[in-house]
Amino acid sequence: MSIILKYSTILFYALTFVLILGRAHRIADSDQSGKRGAMLLLWFIACALHAIHLYPQTFTKLGLNLTFYNAVSIMLFIISALILILSITKKREFLGLFILPIAVASVALTIFRPETAASTSSLHGLQIHIVTSLFAFSVLTISALQSILLFSQDRHLRKHSVGSITRALPPLHDTEKFLFQTISVGFVLLSVALGSGFLFLENMFEQHLVHKTILSIIAWIVFALLLAGRWQFGWRGQKAMHWTLGGFGFLILAYLGSKFVQELILSGVSSLPIT
Repeated sequence: MSIILKYSTILFYALTFVLILGRAHRIADSDQSGKRGAMLLLWFIACALHAIHLYPQTFTKLGLNLTFYNAVSIMLFIISALILILSITKKREFLGLFILPIAVASVALTIFRPETAASTSSLHGLQIHIVTSLFAFSVLTISALQSILLFSQDRHLRKHSVGSITRALPPLHDTEKFLFQTISVGFVLLSVALGSGFLFLENMFEQHLVHKTILSIIAWIVFALLLAGRWQFGWRGQKAMHWTLGGFGFLILAYLGSKFVQELILSGVSSLPIT
C-alpha cells in the first residue's frame, strides 16, 4: 500500500508540474481560471498523498525517523504544501516549477532507498526544536527560490525581454515585498530553532553537532544582516538575491550537508537530529 501511495504521489506531482508549465505558456487564454483550479486540486491531492505515506514512516515506535532521505522528503512536503497555500491567494504557483521535480525525486528516493531507523527521541522539547528547524528551512527555501525569480524577472524587464513566465508573475514590487516577508518569517523560525536547540539539547557544541550549530549561526547572521540592510539601506535586486542565497547556502550545509556526509558517505551514526 505504501508503494502505491508513493507512486501516486509522484504521478500527481508530475501532473501538477505539467499544468503549471502549460499555464505559464498560455497565461493569456480566457479559460485559465478553470485550468488553475484543476492544477490546485491535483497539487492538493499530491500533498495529501505525500502526507499519508510520510506519517507512518516518520512517527515510528522507536521515535521520529529523520534519516536523510526521509528528512528531505518531509522538508519538500512542507515546502510544497506552503507554496500550495500561498498559490491559492497570492498566485505563487510558478515556484512549483522549481520544487515539484525535486519533490518527485525525494519520494522516488524513499522507494529505492528506504530507511527505517529512528533518529531522535520523543522528548517534547527536542520535537519543538526539530519542527521549528524544518519549517525555518522550508520557508527560507521558498525565499531562496523567490530571490531567483525576482532576479530573473528584474533582468528580463531591464532588457525588455519579457517571456511568458515573466508576464505571468506578479508585479516586481509585489515579488520583492513577498521575498522579504518570507525571509522575515524564516528568520523568526530560525531564531526559535536555534534558541530551542540551546535550551533543549544538552550541548549544541558537541563534536557531532558543532559544525551544524556554527553553520546555522552563520546563516542566522547573514539573514539578520540582510534584513538590517533592507531596513536601513533599502537593499534590493542582486544584492538581496546574493545575501539570500548566501544565507541559504550555509543553511543547507547545516541542515543536510553534514547529515549526507555522515549517513551516506561515511556511513556514520544515523541517530542525529536535524539542527
